[in-house]
Amino acid sequence: MKTSTLGLPQPLSKSFAEVYCYPNDIYQYLSLSRRDLSSTGAKVVKLSVDQALLKAKSYFKKGKIEEAQKLYKMVLQAFPENKRAQQGLAAAGGSKQPIDVHGPSQKAINQLVNLYEKGQLAAVIEQATLLTEQYPSAFIIWNILGAASKGAGRVQAATEAFKKVIELSPTYADGFNNLGVALQNQGKLEEAIASYNKALSLKSGYAEAYCNMGNAFKEQGKLDEAIASYNKALSLKPDYADAHYNMGIALQDQSKLEEAITAYTKALAIKPDRAEACNNMGVVLQNQGKLEEAIASYNKALSLKSGYAEAYCNMGNALHEQNKLDEAIASLNKALSLKPDYAEAHRSLSHLLEYNADHLQVAAVAEMMKRSDLKDGDRCNLHYAFAKMNEDFGDLEVAFGNYVAGGKLRQKLLSYDINQDEIRFNQIKTTAPKIRDTLFNKPIKAALHTPIFILGMPRSGTTLVEQIMSSHSQVHGAGELSFLQRFALPLIEGNQTVNSDSIFQVRSAYLDELDKVSNGNLFVTDKMPQNFQYVGLILKALPEAKIIHVKRDPAATCWSNFKHYFFSKGLGYSYDLKDTVSYFKLYRDLMNFWEQQYTGQIYHLDYDRLTVEQEAETRRLIEHIELAWEGACLSPQKNKRSVRTASQQQVRKKVYTGSSDAWRKFEPYLNSVFDEFDT
Repeated sequence: MKTSTLGLPQPLSKSFAEVYCYPNDIYQYLSLSRRDLSSTGAKVVKLSVDQALLKAKSYFKKGKIEEAQKLYKMVLQAFPENKRAQQGLAAAGGSKQPIDVHGPSQKAINQLVNLYEKGQLAAVIEQATLLTEQYPSAFIIWNILGAASKGAGRVQAATEAFKKVIELSPTYADGFNNLGVALQNQGKLEEAIASYNKALSLKSGYAEAYCNMGNAFKEQGKLDEAIASYNKALSLKPDYADAHYNMGIALQDQSKLEEAITAYTKALAIKPDRAEACNNMGVVLQNQGKLEEAIASYNKALSLKSGYAEAYCNMGNALHEQNKLDEAIASLNKALSLKPDYAEAHRSLSHLLEYNADHLQVAAVAEMMKRSDLKDGDRCNLHYAFAKMNEDFGDLEVAFGNYVAGGKLRQKLLSYDINQDEIRFNQIKTTAPKIRDTLFNKPIKAALHTPIFILGMPRSGTTLVEQIMSSHSQVHGAGELSFLQRFALPLIEGNQTVNSDSIFQVRSAYLDELDKVSNGNLFVTDKMPQNFQYVGLILKALPEAKIIHVKRDPAATCWSNFKHYFFSKGLGYSYDLKDTVSYFKLYRDLMNFWEQQYTGQIYHLDYDRLTVEQEAETRRLIEHIELAWEGACLSPQKNKRSVRTASQQQVRKKVYTGSSDAWRKFEPYLNSVFDEFDT
């Protein structure tokens, strides 16, 4: 079972159900004992020698070579001199492999299986190793040894054992499936997928291999392929809880939240005690802003698994969103009491506390960072936590060094290169005229809701502006919606044909999804900052939309991007100061391009001016949206809606000035990186 956890705004427990097959057919094919050829396992299969040989011959004629070989071998284990079995095995190709007909007894095999099922892996490894020395051709023993090694975390040993299995029995589908799992655990995803495909070529209806292959595709970021594999597994085995569960994770990563909930619901209907599914369901509900339901789901997970640190961490983040800070801190501390080295919980907690140098958590994090066995993801989280702690008590040099170190690891984990963004921005500008000049072949139907796009650089004040807007009685704040990225990214990058139909598809898909999150309001905000890349498409496909571009001091924006650990994987530029400055230039250049193309159709709002002239700027903003004035818009800190960004604590306060100068205390360490900005 492999577990991976994501961070801000909450970790997501991703227990992929890797279906690992130590031979379930032990009871079916190894049911031949030396004495009476009867099963000693749970499933009783009684065959006479003649029946076994006839069945083997039938398998061979049907092309089921592996099944035939197994029966011939089991007969030879009981009766080494049986000529029909020897001849049959030779005809089935088994004689090409080293076969020790005097294999281990059924009793020895059953003892190993019983130990494995009881979780006594060390004993299994010890006994199985001895048996492989006695019976080096007994592939079943190698398979059990591989299973136990895998369970004990000895992945390389498991891989070698499974390679031995398929060497001894090259038509054994479970062996290839299990080798795939071991390879996947070593990060050898292409080799793992090849092994799963081999298993499927031997056993076409192998639902577990399809599910495992889906997990490998998921790790590669190939979500469509992963979902296709899970669907194939479910077509073969509809009540396959693990496939439903893994499907939920992939759909969640695609931001298909309703579909993810459906998948988790199906998994829980089959396995109601699956705590991980309850936890992940909570994450989806939290993403939808349904905080009470999310917390109920986390509590359900905890009722099923009392020491579930990840659920406590997620609950802490949900309580943080509700501005229940004391309860959030208590929940995160509970997570750390259960799992003291839980790096993501340390980072989450660090945002809720003010530290002095004597704080116990500071010492704990410092000690953890000395470990040489930390995974890059954990070390990255700890760097950000330690940076925040040192910034609090004024050791700015140490804080800056940890921001830099954490950022390097994060970029490494994301495999980010600024050239990726440079190419994309050029593609966007190349495709933009085609979108602008497209003529519609049918009239545009009126939308039920008016989208308000609040966009710009991350950390530029978009969260505050959404809080202001959603304080109005006719506006619903829907948060950062990924709809445009899902439906329109290939279009703006020139990877999809630009025509009336493709633009209408974006319009229809976007408005359908917007309706689901509108809460019945006429106006709905979409605060995804990176939507600045889609301005031309928005104005074409959604002409009724309002676009609010939030600007902020460049140095302040870049610094705030750099020092934050973002949950989103699409902000790789932000973890290096030079890359952040380069990305800011790309953004500014693209916004200038849009303004030249669509003069007067974008409302530019200066965040710093808003904090100084709050009422005047807010009134102008509301007037631009063509709404009647409401005084509640001047008190965004009283807005009770969930806030799911790194700005959630700031927007709980009254609008204040001076935040754009916060970077200056780090100026001695910045090597004049912001000098080119007019600060």
